[in-house]
Amino acid sequence: MRSEISLKSKVNLGIVPTHLRFVGALLPDENGRFPRNADGDILVVAGVRELVEISPVRFSCVQVSIFPGTDPEDIGALVSGLKALGLEVDFVLMVGGVNPMNPADEDAVLAQLLPSLKAAVAHGTRHVSSTSIEEWMSANETRREGADFEAAIAQNVKLHLRAYQEAGLEGSSIESWNIEFLRPGEFKTFTSLERGWAFISAANKALGKPFFKILVDAAHCGDSGVSIAENQALIARIAEANELGVFHASAKTTRGCLSSDDGWISVLLTAMAATGKLQHVYVEMFDHEDAGLEMLRTMEPGHGVDTRDGRNYTEVMADGLGDIAHRLNNLAARGILKS
Repeated sequence: MRSEISLKSKVNLGIVPTHLRFVGALLPDENGRFPRNADGDILVVAGVRELVEISPVRFSCVQVSIFPGTDPEDIGALVSGLKALGLEVDFVLMVGGVNPMNPADEDAVLAQLLPSLKAAVAHGTRHVSSTSIEEWMSANETRREGADFEAAIAQNVKLHLRAYQEAGLEGSSIESWNIEFLRPGEFKTFTSLERGWAFISAANKALGKPFFKILVDAAHCGDSGVSIAENQALIARIAEANELGVFHASAKTTRGCLSSDDGWISVLLTAMAATGKLQHVYVEMFDHEDAGLEMLRTMEPGHGVDTRDGRNYTEVMADGLGDIAHRLNNLAARGILKS
């Protein structure tokens, strides 16, 4: 491993290995088994191992997508393989084909969430994340406003508190559940930091403690139509409420090389650091040819731009990790982050 950069703050730097592709790596087959290479290694583990070997900084954590129906033994093999690389493993709970805002879908959403939550508890996971407040790329939804928006929040609160209780999260290893809003088009209703936070606040009020956190993804903030200044102000307010979660360093629109970001990552990372509440930063990129994201490329052609500039995606991720490591170190040097 090329560990040329030493982190000077206590912030945990990690990755979301979506650069390895959903179809062909992260998505299990019809039997719930993860794709493996010729040596029998789970491709996600092999891909992360390669990144560990070439990264200029030692990253410490990884967020892995866990889909409903994944074989429990394969989840165990995935987790143990990543932990063997010295990484803390957190879960991204994947939900699909059901609408969390619709009361009629409540049991169906729970049926997808509960096995993954229970697996997270079983493996000692400390943090989980999800986009489980709205159906991805729904053709049947329109933007909910006013009373309809409040009803969507109320239904999501009911759903997520049921999941909390039925998965046995009270007193478990799980310290926080980070909820991610998505850009307009991917979602119709929860499409901005403020709208995502509205659910977080309501859920924590009902639960009686700040267990749910808002995941701040620089790409989704940049594509939300809300200004940088407004997002900065919201981050400060959310931190004051102790409802600020993990940060995704991901480039708006392209979701590729961080050099295509147009400044959103650096500004929002600084805003997060200034709160004193920043604990986890994950570098996240997507393969511009991933078959699992064809609908997104159709909706936003910019998502299909090749930003590799002659590198492979593992090398682009390594460059991204180096970039964010330097930014974190310079935030520490300037006294914005505690060293």
